[in-house]
Amino acid sequence: MQKNTTRSSLILFMAALIWGMAFVSQSKGMDYMHPFTFNGVRSLMGAFVLMIYIVVTRKLAGEKAKPIDWKVTLRGGLLCGLALALASTLQQVGIKYTSVGKASFITTLYIIFVPLAGIFLKRKVAGIVWISAVIASFGMYLLCMTESLKLGLGDILVFLCAIAFAAQIILVDHYATHIDGPLLCCMELAVSGVLCGGAALLWGAPSPGQIWQGMGALLYAGVLSSGVAYTFQIIGQKGLNPTVAALLMSLESVVATVSGWVAYKIGFLKTDQTLTPRQIVGCVIVFVAVLLVKLPEELFTMYKYKKNGKN
Repeated sequence: MQKNTTRSSLILFMAALIWGMAFVSQSKGMDYMHPFTFNGVRSLMGAFVLMIYIVVTRKLAGEKAKPIDWKVTLRGGLLCGLALALASTLQQVGIKYTSVGKASFITTLYIIFVPLAGIFLKRKVAGIVWISAVIASFGMYLLCMTESLKLGLGDILVFLCAIAFAAQIILVDHYATHIDGPLLCCMELAVSGVLCGGAALLWGAPSPGQIWQGMGALLYAGVLSSGVAYTFQIIGQKGLNPTVAALLMSLESVVATVSGWVAYKIGFLKTDQTLTPRQIVGCVIVFVAVLLVKLPEELFTMYKYKKNGKN
């Protein structure tokens, strides 16, 4: 049992590494093409990788493969794809105007926004979520606000991206009970790819030369980040405590900050990715807020009972 848990943890850590370094490839991709072009090609690459995975696994399952409800699948894929297209576009454009590290930590705020959305869904919001939201707000202030008390355009766009990702996660959570996970992801990536690709044809002026020059960044973001890492997530989460899984995957923000700084130092990225001491403190505070949300509520209940002298 311990061996399986360790294996699952390592697989999820690999997914976090891939996702974290994907921010660097996204930033590099802006040197060659429009954000719509990058997201369109990236999403279609990811959809293609997952399609191969689905075909192979269903072939191996044979008659045991679950039947597909295409009506629900198409509806779920369309709605999730719309949300993903919006979120990924806001993130991709935002990265152009802010650092990789800041973008990654701001994006992880979706972990807080998801439970907060419960207010509109008439669900109970735990007290720790409110506490985490206040802590994250302070961390965001240190991370993003300049001396002139102005938010950068990139920070605002990535913040809106975190809200859009929260909506996408809620939609996925709703449809995942009716649709196979990889199939839903494949459908939403395909929809997002078509939408972003269509927008690129209208406003991005894509060309084969642009795509070829940025192929390295596209392959990483499309095949590894969208295809391989998602598959790692599916495999790694099986048999692992959901809280532990979430904590491992949230490490992508730390990986993104470090990889962004290294990429700048070696000349791979042109924009200075160095964070000031104040911004580093802001990153740590945001990360702590995210971790608090993912801790089991029972932990605080136990502490309360112990404090009152109860066993």
